[in-house]
Amino acid sequence: MRRLRLGPVAALILALPLLSQPLRGQGSTASPHGANSPSAANASAEQKAATAGYVGSEACQACHSDLYKSWENSPHWKTSLNTKEEPSHQGCEACHGPGSAHIAGGGDVSKIFVFKGRSAKEIDARCMSCHAGGPQHMMALNSIHAQNNVSCIDCHSPHHAESREGLLVKSQPELCYSCHLAQKSQFSMPFHHRVPEGLIQCTDCHNPHGTEHAKQLRMSSTLDAVCFKCHADVQGPFVYEHAPVKVEGCSSCHMVHGSPNPHLLKVSNVNLLCLQCHTASSIGFGAPGTPSFHSQATFFQACTLCHVQIHGSNFSSFFFK
Repeated sequence: MRRLRLGPVAALILALPLLSQPLRGQGSTASPHGANSPSAANASAEQKAATAGYVGSEACQACHSDLYKSWENSPHWKTSLNTKEEPSHQGCEACHGPGSAHIAGGGDVSKIFVFKGRSAKEIDARCMSCHAGGPQHMMALNSIHAQNNVSCIDCHSPHHAESREGLLVKSQPELCYSCHLAQKSQFSMPFHHRVPEGLIQCTDCHNPHGTEHAKQLRMSSTLDAVCFKCHADVQGPFVYEHAPVKVEGCSSCHMVHGSPNPHLLKVSNVNLLCLQCHTASSIGFGAPGTPSFHSQATFFQACTLCHVQIHGSNFSSFFFK
């Protein structure tokens, strides 16, 4: 049988596919980040946590007795009794993930989910794995708080809550005042909604977990229906509506948190408030100007002495009754 003789060029062409393959027993290509890079270490920790098993909350008690006791007295404790859910939604491991690798590693924090040092997005995603349902948290991941990197544990503390209601780190309104200093000063004005006195709370008007409305207001798209929860006498509907109430809302005339003026009005004199729209040159506003027989000489005679139903009327287009 005759052997086929190959030239040097043909032999090189046939050998190229073999040369391009890695040697047996060696890895393919090296990681571009290196085996000891932070990203590789984090990925390895996440993989170990993902492969870890669930051990139950009692296993955590041996080392974390103080945290376990505070958790046992919190509403989260009832998750350990929920046998309908998987172990991933029960006890300590519902928040921190499976703990077998953490215990086997002698308490290695890289093998379990620790909230400290995590981003607001990671923390919120962890909490929303249980709290995503219901109307209170539907907009939580897109709320103004989330957009400003305010995480759930900035307001809530599963282990060290000061207020049992909502597991808040502080009670209202002090918790809200820690960021909203302008509103705190408004509530110190002579006329204000009785938030400092405890009659109402910030969350009665705002949903801190987000709504589809501005300022995270609750209820209607008109942005004033939240006021009608208490002020039902001016809600209507009326045959003759006062346009600002429907177009701009209550805040067109009132300062909602507090004011130096009675009825939380924006200005001290009612006439000046009305004349912001009802002037002789009110063409651009679409509001009727003041008639010629209205004498501004009687400066302190309020418009509302005659126009008594200023929020709306069923009998008079001029809001006389």
